[in-house]
Amino acid sequence: MINELNNKTESLLNDEIQVGISCVSEFNIPKMDCPSEENLIRTAFANFGEDVTFEFDISNRTVRLYHHPNIAEKIETTLNSVGLGAKLISRESVDSDTSQKVKDASLHSEQREARVLIWLLVINAIMFVLEIIAGIMAQSTGLIADSLDMFADAAVYGVSLYAVGKSAQLKLKAAHFAGWLQLALALGVLFEVMRHAIYGSEPVSTLMMGMGAIALIANIACLFLIFKSRNNGVHMKASWIFSANDVLANFGVIVAGSLVALSGSQIPDLVIGLIIGLIVLYGARRILSLKITGNDEKNEVF
Repeated sequence: MINELNNKTESLLNDEIQVGISCVSEFNIPKMDCPSEENLIRTAFANFGEDVTFEFDISNRTVRLYHHPNIAEKIETTLNSVGLGAKLISRESVDSDTSQKVKDASLHSEQREARVLIWLLVINAIMFVLEIIAGIMAQSTGLIADSLDMFADAAVYGVSLYAVGKSAQLKLKAAHFAGWLQLALALGVLFEVMRHAIYGSEPVSTLMMGMGAIALIANIACLFLIFKSRNNGVHMKASWIFSANDVLANFGVIVAGSLVALSGSQIPDLVIGLIIGLIVLYGARRILSLKITGNDEKNEVF
């Protein structure tokens, strides 16, 4: 009789967990500092659908995931598969109403932020085309590399927008495609740096500084677009940091152009081109080495 009562009590508790309780797991992600890493994490959980809700805090490199208690271990395994050094900070139960409020807030936030992401995509795509043309005309690896940085931004925003409402398979293909494009362009820039180092070049410093200044204005405009939403999560904090880093890269191109003008040497141009090229190459490697796991019995890996 006592055993039967205990079994019924345990069953009722389990039912309560199934119906009224959700989990929130908070992880520290040491290597998460831009939209690329956030997008990697979202893509890794593509097969989970609406079973997982995210709250990203890029500035503190943490993410909170709201999920069903039964998939807690799968959540941790999937996050570890991304390769960003994820470590579980805490896991606690929350009522289903709280979980639903977070999910609803996330949905409304995504709709508002999608409009901002479209503008960011357009600005970065236009600047990519303008800078790569100017870089070729100016024989500047720095400008070409900076255009690549603009493309990397546009690719991240484009993949994020394209993935909304799409199947897991299409999300994976979109991220994979962006990664291959970034890889190809990064290798192209590094090849140009090597070629110019061997055969020499005569970077046009005025064009470098002028185009760098235009790119700087474009990225400052992006910062203004993001400003009101920078603390809303879901790409916005990451986008703010990403655009702020782009401003630093633009300053780097302007400074390199100034040094070329003062010294008459191509070395400053090669150095800034090499630095930016390596950064984007590293981002492409992360995308292409992503391992995908989820609810399906067969995991997808690329």
